[in-house]
Amino acid sequence: MMETRVTQALGIRYPLFQGGMAWVSEAILASAVSNAGGLGIISAMNLDADYLRGQIRACRERTDKPFGVNVMLMSPHVEEVAQVVLEEKVPVVTTGAGLPGKYMKNWVPAGIKVVPVVPSTAIARRVEREGAVAVIAEGCESGGHVGELTTMALVPQVVDAVQIPVLAAGGIADGRGVAAAFMLGAEGVQVGTRFLCAEECQIHINYKEKVLKARDIDTGVTGRRLGHPVRAFKTPLTRRMAEMEYDSTVSNEEIEKLGTGAMRKAAIDGNLEEGSFMAGQIAALVKKIQPASEIVQEMMQGAERLLSEAGKWVR
Repeated sequence: MMETRVTQALGIRYPLFQGGMAWVSEAILASAVSNAGGLGIISAMNLDADYLRGQIRACRERTDKPFGVNVMLMSPHVEEVAQVVLEEKVPVVTTGAGLPGKYMKNWVPAGIKVVPVVPSTAIARRVEREGAVAVIAEGCESGGHVGELTTMALVPQVVDAVQIPVLAAGGIADGRGVAAAFMLGAEGVQVGTRFLCAEECQIHINYKEKVLKARDIDTGVTGRRLGHPVRAFKTPLTRRMAEMEYDSTVSNEEIEKLGTGAMRKAAIDGNLEEGSFMAGQIAALVKKIQPASEIVQEMMQGAERLLSEAGKWVR
């Protein structure tokens, strides 16, 4: 069994977070991961306070274990969402797409454990000063919004830059990835793409089938011109967006409009033409649909086995 500062601080059995994915990470999946010993996370995404409050309460009906909420700081509803987190006394908050300091001033004194996703050492140091209990160093291999650095390059640099625990994210889908993250100095991992094929994940079957049929080269990044690059499966939508990004006659507003609602079209509608099917480069390692509890067990047991055998490489 892996016991790290992450498990100790959050009261969870395994140092494994399920990523906060828009239109994917809701109460049913989050509670299943928490019940399995990891930290399930509800995504607040771009929806309002009523949605989040309902999801938090639905999660509590399904588990008495710690769980988290992911707050997207670019959301138009971020102010009210931040308040709901306080009112509902959410145990853990992860943040992305911005700097969380403004909200940490209220969350931290209330006893909420804040674990921001960070793309650089500078931001990691900043949120540490502001009271984060840990950070998630996310490499560009991950699905969704990405930075420029790879997981292997980013994680050890963040580990060296801060005193708080670091979780690794991006390109982790099995025990090998977990073990590698620990060798880089991480004390936990965050996993997104693997949980797309959890039985409890409520996304459209078309989305799951894209993951199961994925090859190693099937994802790409669009949105760099807009300042917020996103990794997703290559589809008619992403190919059109890529073309528009290189066309100087097309405005940024036109590109943004094309992507509006695309995540919902993928996860809820299964729209293969207009949906944005976000997934990490590791998607091709996901081979089957299975319960979240099996995913957690397979990953952690695989990592424990590999780490216990690591001495065979040293003479």
